[in-house]
Amino acid sequence: MSDGHTGPTAGGEIVVSGLTKQYRNVKAVDNLSFRVQPGRVTGFLGPNGAGKTTTLRMLLNLVTPTAGTATIDGRRYPDLKQPLRTVGALLEASSAHKGRTGINHLRVICAASGLPKRRADETLAMVGLSPAAKRKFKGYSLGMKQRLGIAAAMLGDPKVLVLDEPANGLDPEGIRWMRGFLKGLAAEGRTVLVSSHLLSEMQLLADDVVIIAAGKLVRQGTVDEVLGSMTTGARIRVRTPHPDQLAKALTEQNAQVQRGEDGLLLVEGNDAAFVGRVALAAQVELHELTPERPDLERVFLELTSGKAVIR
Repeated sequence: MSDGHTGPTAGGEIVVSGLTKQYRNVKAVDNLSFRVQPGRVTGFLGPNGAGKTTTLRMLLNLVTPTAGTATIDGRRYPDLKQPLRTVGALLEASSAHKGRTGINHLRVICAASGLPKRRADETLAMVGLSPAAKRKFKGYSLGMKQRLGIAAAMLGDPKVLVLDEPANGLDPEGIRWMRGFLKGLAAEGRTVLVSSHLLSEMQLLADDVVIIAAGKLVRQGTVDEVLGSMTTGARIRVRTPHPDQLAKALTEQNAQVQRGEDGLLLVEGNDAAFVGRVALAAQVELHELTPERPDLERVFLELTSGKAVIR
């Protein structure tokens, strides 16, 4: 970062291997394995009850695994020599003392962790909270609490960031700031693992995604790989003043056609050139012919349909 620090050293890979957590009646995480690479933002996604938070807590030694391991830079969290200088984490935005100011909250963490006092001021400026430094935590909005939590995570200038729903409570401007901030950290070579329900934002933010459901890995890869692997595939948006005529011609060529409003047709399983040729042969005027890739929300729902858990 631009705070005078040299930034993180190389390394920082997160490796989850066979991780399992069995509670009395529920297996929250089930033989889960994945890797998170340095220099990239990885989105950690799953429906309610999928085991995301439990996984992050096991990674940070807040929950003891029933089986398996989770390591950061080749070590379990309790074996790290300087945890706060290796890993910064945000799991709960409202964990500060309500009567303490934002700057004093950070200074207490610095004092307890052997970090220089100036890091409190530097990280507060880093997240745009310097004007609210002397306001008490109880007067912070949820978005401000999230920023303060990120400032706390950055105190040790860590090479690994683990964030659970960091955009929760942020307004659109704040979400845009968060995106740029996390991308900037990854560009410095840091490992950034982010859990989020904001799928449209994850598509803009993440380089890679790890999708889990019912405690198990469903899919892992780059965003492009995951989007390109779906059975639904891409589809073509076609708009015409003669939808009945074009739909009939496409169906006769074994195309899958869905009807929309105002002359819109959605054609799956074929490319735009095919649709254009059929329209030309049928002498149908086209007002729109647009390839439409599946988005992350659509992919996520296909992969996790029916797997949300209510506990």
